[in-house]
Amino acid sequence: MTSLSVVIVVQDEERTIGRVLSAIKELCDEIVLVDSGSKDRTIDIATEYGARVIHQPWLGYGAQKNFAIDQASGDWILSLDADEIVTPPLAQEIKRVLADAQANGLVNSLQGFRIPRVLFIGDVPLRHGGFFPDAQLRLFKKGAGKFNDRLVHEAVRVEGKVGVLSGEMHHFSYANEEGFAAAMEKYARLSAQEYQRQGKFGWRTNPINEAIHPVWTMFYRYVFRAGFLDGALGWRLNMIYGDYVRKKIRYLRELKGSKSVESGP
Repeated sequence: MTSLSVVIVVQDEERTIGRVLSAIKELCDEIVLVDSGSKDRTIDIATEYGARVIHQPWLGYGAQKNFAIDQASGDWILSLDADEIVTPPLAQEIKRVLADAQANGLVNSLQGFRIPRVLFIGDVPLRHGGFFPDAQLRLFKKGAGKFNDRLVHEAVRVEGKVGVLSGEMHHFSYANEEGFAAAMEKYARLSAQEYQRQGKFGWRTNPINEAIHPVWTMFYRYVFRAGFLDGALGWRLNMIYGDYVRKKIRYLRELKGSKSVESGP
């Protein structure tokens, strides 16, 4: 029988972790929860659902998730964030995938699957403007996939063919618009640091790029990606996202300037 491990990294996630674990408790063979120092009820809730809790000081996004993967014993891994909830249709689809892997050798032809993800602001889903389908590679054969080491927007890399599931997971990352804006501020700084680490400056730091790129991004997402169909909320989030693009460019230019000063005469 093909086994499935769900791995989750957490810190102070009591707002959502109960719903996350409830959705997958009948789906998987084990839940591996790696905690980096929760001070709320996260660990108590996880224990109630039978999760195996491992304490690990924060290693960085990709490294922490890879550590969690290494602790899992299942034939397949489902890596979830602590605010991502597997819907019943997705759970049924994953069961079929694992059954096919057992009966028909799917395990040898497809090494992983992307899963469409619906972003929620509070309890409001966003299905346009580039926020959906946002398919994430989260289900993969043990040993075939690892997260990269990016400072932000880390992603799984799989060796082999990858399929796409139709079932969705729901992403309850932000309780409100203010939370979304705060996250975009954080991601803008981390993205700039990632570009700096890779030595990617060039056109990215050009003031013309700062003037044009955010405006084009907002127009593209709101018009061509149909962000207008999400109403007033879609417009406000589109504005926040455009500002995120602007800040990312500005912070990278600041980092480039500080680097030039440090390496100056």
